[in-house]
Amino acid sequence: MKITTMLSYAGGFKEAARHVAELERAGLDLVWVAEVYGYDSPSMMGYLAALTDTVEIGSAIMPIYTRTPSLLAMTAAGVDALSDGRFHLGLGASGPQVIEGFHGVPYTNPLGRTREIVEICRDVWKREAPLVHQGRNFTLPLPADQGTGLGKALKILTHPVRSDIPIWIASLGEKNVEMTAEIANGWIPVFFIPERSKSVWGDSLAAGRAKRDPGLGELMISAGGLLAIGEGEDVVQLRELQRPMTALYVGGMGAKGKNFYNELAVRYGYEKEAALIQDLYLRGKKREAEAAIPEEFLELTTLCGPASYVKERVAAFVEAGVTHLQVHPVATGDQTEADLIEAVKAMA
Repeated sequence: MKITTMLSYAGGFKEAARHVAELERAGLDLVWVAEVYGYDSPSMMGYLAALTDTVEIGSAIMPIYTRTPSLLAMTAAGVDALSDGRFHLGLGASGPQVIEGFHGVPYTNPLGRTREIVEICRDVWKREAPLVHQGRNFTLPLPADQGTGLGKALKILTHPVRSDIPIWIASLGEKNVEMTAEIANGWIPVFFIPERSKSVWGDSLAAGRAKRDPGLGELMISAGGLLAIGEGEDVVQLRELQRPMTALYVGGMGAKGKNFYNELAVRYGYEKEAALIQDLYLRGKKREAEAAIPEEFLELTTLCGPASYVKERVAAFVEAGVTHLQVHPVATGDQTEADLIEAVKAMA
């Protein structure tokens, strides 16, 4: 099992990037860089590539609606070249609020769009022939009746460092997870509860794996949660730090009937709680929404407690098929985040 973390923006990006270099020396295997609707992630990943030597760098995620498929492939090849082959392309659909609200792009056919983008990226990197693609969402070159008629099939001008850059997909819905297990190198779920993952996603993963090209290898999975190791109730209570983000996603990341994270909480068995959290959050009662999150949910989606307990949680993630434990280390006392990375890497 590899150890990964999400890049923190606390203290500014440059400081966070320098901190990644420290975690690299402690044994961090991969750092994920988010984009959402803040700074663009490729700029940050290129900066990280210059500051680090061994840690792998992944986008988690670059939205599939905000760049053309060819630009996604070019960007991935560029960061992969800067990092000497350490890049992972994490893709996801994001959500209608961001895509239609911030980017002004219709949020349509996310599954079909994702599938075609994966196909196009892999074709671009291979450079076996000029890029030609006929699909529902993308036609390359653009047909004459949709443009000037001067479009030409081209190969990427530069030669990618690797012709097969790992592609991860962030997905939650049954059909999306099935497609992920079929075509992606890796899967990035959120709020992953290892003990309940089989009941929620087992059928979808099995269906996708049944159609999977053996050449892709085993599906990698990146999941985990907030990490704190130590004795005493204070360490256990650090899982409470997860409340604001959980409330934001389950309660406010989408409208009623169109919130993927809320639907996931329902599938985990928290139907009443999910409805209450969303109702409170959308009414502007964020603190009350946070308070409505079950303590059990926080416990099952974090790794906080004595070393023996955290080791059990790590084992549960291993048992559930997680290959990349994604942690957000919170140091206590004389600890550093690097200490936590070293400790959990030994457990893994």
